[in-house]
Amino acid sequence: MSLTLLQSPSPNFNDRVGGVSPRYIMLHYTGMPEPDSARARLCDPAAEVSAHYLIERDGKTWQLVAENDRAWHAGKGCWQGEADMNSASIGIELVNRGHQWGYQPFPAAQIAACRALVLDIMKRRSIRGHNVIGHSDSAPQRKEDPGEFFPWEQLARDGIGFWPDRPSAEVPVMDYSTARRLLRQIGYDCAADGEYDLPLRRVLLAFQRHWLPHHLSGLADSRTAQALQTVATAFAGFAQS
Repeated sequence: MSLTLLQSPSPNFNDRVGGVSPRYIMLHYTGMPEPDSARARLCDPAAEVSAHYLIERDGKTWQLVAENDRAWHAGKGCWQGEADMNSASIGIELVNRGHQWGYQPFPAAQIAACRALVLDIMKRRSIRGHNVIGHSDSAPQRKEDPGEFFPWEQLARDGIGFWPDRPSAEVPVMDYSTARRLLRQIGYDCAADGEYDLPLRRVLLAFQRHWLPHHLSGLADSRTAQALQTVATAFAGFAQS
């Protein structure tokens, strides 16, 4: 699919702190009941939110903020120790009502446009595939997007994101101190100690929405433990390469 960008400049941006170059791409859904209102809100100075790009459900793609500028899409959150994700990432919003207003599957045209845009950004900016993340990965206590309908496995075939091979050996239910350690190894902002609680449940759900979208238990059960071990091992290798 060829990449065609429409322009709709948003005033909601500032300089990236320290002049850093983005090393992550963060994917969102707009989470608004009226799809046609998303672009207006992202360009409204009173809203104080924005993203670099907005992809409509038919694949029409708008650039709202220049990539070298700091769009206001990530908010409070942390990934792999980086707390200023607005400075460290390029934000892409996909029009979708979201969990609050009636979560929808992403149409093929929208995913094709997302694929073309992300691959273009990755190539131009030398962003590694595993550094394409969801908003809920960096802000699991308050965000669910892009959610369990986003086709991470499909896009990983083109090098967007990371999708693990499933090992054949079954892993037993995992103790929560081990689950916390592995979540932190991947990049999640997770307390190092403590028993099962609501904040940990939210982090586990964020992990599952990304890597176990058909198994949203919020628990470190056998399926989740297996995936956690596999993804954490891969991310440890990424950190060393």
